[in-house]
Order: sequence, then structure tokens, then C-alpha cells
Amino acid sequence: MSSSTVASTTGAPLTLKEGLRGRTNSFGFLRLTMAALVIYSHAWIVGGWGDDPIGRATRVQESFGGLAVVGFFTISGYLVAKSADQNDILQFLWHRVLRIFPGFWTVLIVSALVVGPFVWHLRGILPFWDYFTQTGQGPFTYITHNLDLVMRQTEIGHLFSPSVPGFAGRSHVDSVNASLWTLVYEWRCYLFLAVLCVFGVVKRLRIAIVAIAAVLALALLSGAFPAGSSSNLLPFMDAKFVKLAYAFACGSALYAYSDRLTLERRYGVLAWVAVIATLLGGGWLVIGIPAFAYALMWTSAALPGVFRTINAKNDYSYGVYVYGFVVQQTTVALGWNSWGLVPWLLACLAITGGCAWLSWHIVEKNAMKLRHWGPGRGLDHWRGRVAGWVRRSTSAPPLAR
Repeated sequence: MSSSTVASTTGAPLTLKEGLRGRTNSFGFLRLTMAALVIYSHAWIVGGWGDDPIGRATRVQESFGGLAVVGFFTISGYLVAKSADQNDILQFLWHRVLRIFPGFWTVLIVSALVVGPFVWHLRGILPFWDYFTQTGQGPFTYITHNLDLVMRQTEIGHLFSPSVPGFAGRSHVDSVNASLWTLVYEWRCYLFLAVLCVFGVVKRLRIAIVAIAAVLALALLSGAFPAGSSSNLLPFMDAKFVKLAYAFACGSALYAYSDRLTLERRYGVLAWVAVIATLLGGGWLVIGIPAFAYALMWTSAALPGVFRTINAKNDYSYGVYVYGFVVQQTTVALGWNSWGLVPWLLACLAITGGCAWLSWHIVEKNAMKLRHWGPGRGLDHWRGRVAGWVRRSTSAPPLAR
């Protein structure tokens, strides 16, 4: 790694704000890598090779997929906090809606109305049109039940149930797309930052962000949210959300202090040592996650320049993430996992990459073109419009009698 990427021309260390400005970082490359790691992690279970091997090495603290998702939330926390800092609440929420919902709705539709009929035809058990007339767990309810990101229906007509040849004995076999569960948690984190938008810019509330991160760390440390349970006080506060919200808060806190914290090689190396040590020896949740947050920021700035061009102009990471699992399920239905882990995994990555390319260029990029339309114009614009309407209505001449 070149030290010039993390030091100014005078030799002084760069702040996070300076080192991660614009396209001088490798966030796009890191996000794409983590999306691919999720596919790799799922490949072991979906393809029939057992659990992700890193789970045993980390004392079941984390899988490769879990590590990647934590990384996603950390980087998202930094970038979304930056968006909250630069926009009012109306603009912020509008931008977040455009970034997450169009691609999500599209993958629901593609899964239900393209992938579903294809796999149903492969089974060849029932008449083809019966697929569309199912009740309860049908393709249309799969779309409507999940529109708000909460995955209330994860399967369609038992397409991938153990009764289908090639699926027996696998985990997640009934799930069409087991990656989508994290999106509602990410949306809830966006709403948390939206509240901060109401009270002022993020950097003015930096202590509040750190305090929230500390509370989440204490919750993880105390075991107040055991796996599979939810809080009676806050029903949405389950163990998975607390962990991912903690990662998101760590990323947001780094942005809040980005003009004060520096990117230094010794701290970056120390952070990676802490990540590895906590994964192997324990303490990953409370100590490892914030160390991972800083390690990712430092790595993003320190990687050679060639990495900054990968996934920078066109962001395919979201598409890779949301299409990876359904591609894996479909190719297992075709029996491609019989090729062996590596050939099948490479085929899945290639097909998922194509889906991500289409998702970005057809759906996501076009949705983002609406950033400055309607709500994207901001509160000041709409206050002015409303004030103008009021003035015109009150200054209109009285009707002639």
C-alpha cells in the first residue's frame, strides 16, 4: 500500500474526510467484494457442502457472509451519515427510497414472475398455470406481502423444498432469496439518521451518535437481546438488528468525527489485528466491529489507485447482493452444483454479475436520476412553493357579485 494515499503532500496524516473524499477511496471495490463474499458464504449451504468454514474458526461468532454484511452496514453508516449531513430530511429520505426500493421491488417481481415459473416448469409436477393460481404462498402474494422490505413470505409454492430433487437436507431450501432480510434493518438505520436530520446536521450531534453506538455495544455485551428474540419494549430490536445497527452507528460515528480522526498506517494495521484477534479469540461483537469499521476506512483510502476505479462509476454491489441467492437456488435446481464448488460458484458469480449489470443500468441508475425531482428539491423549495400558493390565494380579487 502506498503511504501517499493516507498522507498529504506535507507528510501529515490525512483526516478521514480528506482521505475518503469523492472517488479517492475504494468503497465501491470493497462493497462489491463483500457482496461476492455473501455469495461465497451461501454457496456452502445452498450447494450442499455444509456450513461456511470460517464459522468453525471464529467459534461460530461470524461467517464470511455475516462479516460481509457487517462491512456493508459499516460503510453504509459512513456514506448515509454523509448524505444526512448534506441534505434536509425530505431530500435525505427521498434519496434513500430511490436507492433501496426500486431495485428491491424489481428483484421481487423477477423472482416471482420469471424465476418462479421457470423452476416450476423444471419440476414438471403440476400444470404450469397452477403456479399463478396458488393461494397463500403464491407468486403475487410474495410480491405484495414483502413490498415494505419486511420479508413476511420467503417462499413461493415450496419451489425449493426438500421434496425437489437435489435440495434434500439443505438449509434455507424453501427461501427464494435469503439475502433480503437485511434490507429492512438497513432502512431502519436510515430512519434513525432521518431523526438526526430533524434536529440538525450530523456533525453537530456527533456525541449523540457515539452515545447510541455505546448503548448498542452495552446491549450486545449484556446479552439483553439473545438470538431469535425481540425486545418487549421495542419489538423490532432483535439480536440481528442490534448487531447491524451497531455496525451502522460505528460507521456513522466515524463520519461525524471524520474531520478530526486521521488515517494512519499504524492504526489501520492495529485495527486489522484487532479484527482477526477478536474473530479467533472472542469479543468480535463489541470490540471487533468498531475496529473493523476503522480498518475498512483505512483500507479504502490506502488501496492502490486501480482499486478506486472498480465499481466506482457504476455501483453493481447492490444488484450482486440482492440477486446472488436466487441465482444460486435456480442453478441448484438445474443441478449445476454437481460440477463442484468452485466451477458452480464461478458460474453463479458470472450470472449474478449480469443480473447486477441489468439492475443498475435499467432500474437503479434511472431511479437515481430522480434525486432532484419532487421531494428531492428539498424543504426550502416546497416551503417557497406553498407560501406562493398561499399568497396568490389570499391576494386574489373578490368575485364580482
